Amino acid sequence: MLPRRRDVTLSSGHRIATYLAQPAKPRPGKVLLLLNGGPGLPCDYLLTPHLRLVEDGWTVASYDQLGCGESDKPEDTALWTLGRYVAECEEVVGLMGLERFHLLGHSWGTWLGTEFALRNQGRIDKYVFADGDCDTPHLVEQLERLRAALGADTVAMMKRREAEGTIDHPEYQAAITLLNYRHVCRLDAWPEPLTRSLAQWNMGPYVTIQGPNEFTYTGNIRDWSLIPKLGELRIPCLVFCGEFDELPAACSARIHDALPDSRLKIFAGCSHMPFYEDPQSYFPFLRRFLEG
Repeated sequence: MLPRRRDVTLSSGHRIATYLAQPAKPRPGKVLLLLNGGPGLPCDYLLTPHLRLVEDGWTVASYDQLGCGESDKPEDTALWTLGRYVAECEEVVGLMGLERFHLLGHSWGTWLGTEFALRNQGRIDKYVFADGDCDTPHLVEQLERLRAALGADTVAMMKRREAEGTIDHPEYQAAITLLNYRHVCRLDAWPEPLTRSLAQWNMGPYVTIQGPNEFTYTGNIRDWSLIPKLGELRIPCLVFCGEFDELPAACSARIHDALPDSRLKIFAGCSHMPFYEDPQSYFPFLRRFLEG
């Protein structure tokens, strides 16, 4: 089932590519909006595996956020803020005609999705925090723990390269590659939709908001935390991550503990992509939450 692409125009004049896949008989109560990770990463890697839900009667929607995929790619760094992306999401939802829906945010999509949900929870049936985080300073502490497993000498090298601004050096990039295979996707061969999206990653929004790589937060999100506000989120929530996730279980547990109505799931043997790493466990569990 291939999604239907439709481009919409924001009030700013920017063009956004949206995607919608529907079953033969769409049902209003079975609509899932996906907010992908990144920022600056096309939605393909997240949308493609979740298209199997269409076979179960779900309408699956997503879009390429401004700056990535088939959407416009302006070079104005002032556009790369969480607040602007939340406003963009609100516009896109209206332009796609989504009145009520379930929401799944993955990785950076949980930062975007949680801000969006707090402002729009009246139209959201259930919300899934997928491999996400809501407290960047806490996440940075957890990332230090992950890279400490590389050994003191390697960590010292990484910190030195970061201080010198030489993170493009092969030894630093080798350490990042190892961390990616341990904590981003643990499959020997990464799936084509994932590699396709990674090949199109726009580092402009990513570096401005997050930092130079998955394990270094120097961007404008570095002090962000929504933990104190999660008690305001009154819709049923699912919080999950992988056992070896780059956004570790401690981050998911912190979200779960702050929510009034949530359940927590850790996918054994997985890292940041359980929908690729263990689809046999992931999709039945997700369907039970969405349809339960």
